[in-house]
Amino acid sequence: MQTDLANRPATLPVGTYGYDEVDYDFLRDRVAQFREQVGRRLDGSLSEDEFKPLRLMNGLYLQLHAYMLRVAIPYGVLSSPQLRRLAHIARQHDRGYGHFTTRQNIQFNWIKLDETPDILAQLAEVGVHAIQTSGNCIRNVTSDEFAGAAADELIDPRVYAEIMRQWSTLHPEFSFLPRKFKIAISGSPHDRVAARFHDIGVVAKPGLATPGPGGATGFQIFAGGGLGRTPAVGVEMRPWLPEGDLLAYLEAILRVYNAHGRRDNLFKARIKILVQALGPDAFREQVEAEFAVMPRERYRLEPEIVTAIRARFGTPELAAHDGAEAALREARRRSLAFDQWVGTNTHPHRDPGYIAAVISLKSQGAVPGDATAEQMEVIADLADRFSFGEIRVSHLQNLVLGHVRKDELHEVWQSLVAIGLASPTSGLISDIICCPGLDYCALANARSIPIAQRLNERFADLGLQRLIGPLRINISGCINACGHHHAGAIGILGVDKKGEEFYQLTLGGSGEEDASIGQILGPAQSEAETVDAVTRMVELYLEQREPGERFLDTSRRLGAAPFKEVVYAP
Repeated sequence: MQTDLANRPATLPVGTYGYDEVDYDFLRDRVAQFREQVGRRLDGSLSEDEFKPLRLMNGLYLQLHAYMLRVAIPYGVLSSPQLRRLAHIARQHDRGYGHFTTRQNIQFNWIKLDETPDILAQLAEVGVHAIQTSGNCIRNVTSDEFAGAAADELIDPRVYAEIMRQWSTLHPEFSFLPRKFKIAISGSPHDRVAARFHDIGVVAKPGLATPGPGGATGFQIFAGGGLGRTPAVGVEMRPWLPEGDLLAYLEAILRVYNAHGRRDNLFKARIKILVQALGPDAFREQVEAEFAVMPRERYRLEPEIVTAIRARFGTPELAAHDGAEAALREARRRSLAFDQWVGTNTHPHRDPGYIAAVISLKSQGAVPGDATAEQMEVIADLADRFSFGEIRVSHLQNLVLGHVRKDELHEVWQSLVAIGLASPTSGLISDIICCPGLDYCALANARSIPIAQRLNERFADLGLQRLIGPLRINISGCINACGHHHAGAIGILGVDKKGEEFYQLTLGGSGEEDASIGQILGPAQSEAETVDAVTRMVELYLEQREPGERFLDTSRRLGAAPFKEVVYAP
């Protein structure tokens, strides 16, 4: 773990860890290793079966039409040079766009194998890589897209996310787990990371005895959550874990999983299956027993390490002028379109003169999560001008400028309008989460993108969207649930019926602190029938909702029966 302050970069990127030459040397060595492996595959020295585990550990998948490269964006934070480099990769090595995922990664879907080492070398120059974005290892640690900026945040989780990233990278004991392993961390009372649907979910909290910025930090720990074939809400392992024990306790959980997780059945290999098989209490007992015998001093996360890692993060020099709030109010008064965008696509900042701006990647007719090279370059320029060169990626497949002065927000919005990314729909029904589906993915049973676009078109009217209010639709093209359909207030799962694409609806899911798994409403339907069924579900909600109720609230109050009735109405 890098803790040498003397080697700290002269200029630190805001919001993320600043690499030094040790880090860059590591990335260059990794690229050189993979370049040799790719060469052996191209000359036939390695078969595809031999090459597969090597490419997967470097984020390279073989999809339906081409190779797909998944690039890590640790805890969802990019610098403007990094985003420009991703735009360059999209333009020079793909088809001019990239796809931002629910794991806060970016995927390029049209990659040539012989170009992959050069792509990784170009990414390494700006501190970006694809290490452990696939394979049965600890994947990219995700975090809150408003971390370090949100007004409701108690602890900035990104320092701890970086510590977990360094701890888990090429971990000798956990590089070949029974199955992939995903960790998320939040520092807010409002769960914006779906912590309870992860293999391990971590919620950072200030100490109750000494609350506030100067108080001790601890963590609430969940384990055994997940989506996919057997969705499960994680169980609480510890309501409070001291900061110093964080890595030891995570290690204990992983050791129990690595020792007892099933390797004989791919569909029963995730930690959630082990927790269910043992029972939460027995699983917790095994973890606590492992934790008790570990040499704690060896694994202790010392305050000096936390301080050293934090010192490698750049911090924004916030300096809003006194008239920022008044300037924003006046701009909203002058423009209804801007006012509506501010109402949906911003989040309160810890500094009253600033605001966080959500850049929707769900514009009418667009592919959810996609951004063109040109759009990425404009966003990088906006980040430099208005948000300290920092861009965030959300697990909702949108981008965020975390620190925008309120008096400059109107100018940001105008620039987004010019590139088609000012859709005022964040959190509304057209802000659909969607995996690539059968258009790209070799595992998919059905396409996700077309039905997302049809739903977006069906509910295109902004007045209707605002009338409906917050409603999360999630779409997955197969049971692996990359679109998190189980966590949608309305979930849509693509299935194959005798070679035809059908869609199954679920109701009542949530990935927030009130985590719940959507209930299957019944048999799958055609794409057209599904779009009509969703329309009738929304109409029922508008008829039956009580004042202040979201769709999710109404569905929970009424139960599934009335929704099922309208879904399958003749």
